[in-house]
Amino acid sequence: MQIVSPQKLDDFVQRHPNSKSGFNHWRKWIERGRFGSINEVREVFPHADLVKKEVSAHPEQRGPRVKKEIIFTVFNIGGNKARLIAIMQYKPQWVTVHEVFTHAEYDAWLKKR
Repeated sequence: MQIVSPQKLDDFVQRHPNSKSGFNHWRKWIERGRFGSINEVREVFPHADLVKKEVSAHPEQRGPRVKKEIIFTVFNIGGNKARLIAIMQYKPQWVTVHEVFTHAEYDAWLKKR
């Protein structure tokens, strides 16, 4: 799979150098893999979870913000010390890195529903 927005991974690792090996492991398996569903992802990453979350989206034209529900795949990295929030697109084989959080940051993000 191709990783979209890998800079977010690098930025997190710069701030949290102890997480580097965990993210390198995740990146290696994602880039080598061809996944067709969350079940196939869980064969490599058993603790990957799906999380539905409403996010604000900016419409192309001017006007009020639009709320849109997105299904994210959440990966536990480095013994559950970090959480990688991704959007998996199985047909084109893309993984968009949406956010990378510490466990505490992830909990705060979840509460913003």
